[in-house]
This record gives sequence, C-alpha cells and structure tokens, in this order.
Amino acid sequence: MSSFNYEIIETIAVLSEGSKGWTKELNLISWNGREPKYDIRDWSEDHQKMGKGITLSTEEVEKLKEALQSLT
Repeated sequence: MSSFNYEIIETIAVLSEGSKGWTKELNLISWNGREPKYDIRDWSEDHQKMGKGITLSTEEVEKLKEALQSLT
C-alpha cells in the first residue's frame, strides 16, 4: 500500500458521533502537501485512523450548498 500524509487545516463541523467514539467530520485537509480541500469522513478520537470519505473542491462545496438550500 502506498504511503500518504495529511494535515487537518481546520475542523469545520462534527456532524455526528458513533458509539465507539468515532466522529463524522467536515474538515479542510491538505493531502500530500497539496492545496487544502473540504473532506467528509469518519475519524477515530485521535485522528490517527479514518474511514472512507469524500473530498470536495471549493466549487463542488458551493454547488452542494446550493443544492441543499433548495431542499428547504
């Protein structure tokens, strides 16, 4: 398996918390030293383990926001 690194630049929101302490979070993350992107995924309490997630560019977050606002 290839190696990668990440840096959580900003925790924007904790969306939920599971019974085992893992949290689903919206964060701004730099993957492998690249420009930070928005990221939604599950994290262990110490942020050393992560679940599968989705990474979005600023443009994608703006479109998602528009779509969610149209639901109300």
